[in-house]
Amino acid sequence: MNDLSDLYQEIIMDHRRNPRNEGLPKDHTHTADGFNPFCGDKVSVAVKIEDGSIADVGFKGEGCAISMASASLMTETVSGKSVDDATASFEAFRTLLTDGVGDNSEDLDIGDAGALAGVRAYPTRIKCAILSWHTFKSALDNEAAPVTTE
Repeated sequence: MNDLSDLYQEIIMDHRRNPRNEGLPKDHTHTADGFNPFCGDKVSVAVKIEDGSIADVGFKGEGCAISMASASLMTETVSGKSVDDATASFEAFRTLLTDGVGDNSEDLDIGDAGALAGVRAYPTRIKCAILSWHTFKSALDNEAAPVTTE
């Protein structure tokens, strides 16, 4: 089990050091901002939707390693999916972190984002991990108010 934990930590640190899809697509169709007042994480997510699918997605932000790695993992997870499938991935990830249901990320179609399941053991860090996902969902829903974890 320690090897699996090490692998998960490696995935998270790789995404923190080398974030994927960092930066906002210039021709985005949807955007939202999020803030975690507990630890100061800030994230903006922009999405380009074409023909009902996520044609492009990116983020910019600042925050802890968990928050920024999660944003990177989120963009990889939803990129290219239909809006419905991306929304289902959001729900699966939220459920994984908050309810602990569905620890097998292959069944959830959330890819490497399942590496963040261990965050459940640290309740205050769940808000760090889920901020970008809620911000993404807010962008999809065209919600004007900033997302907050409080």
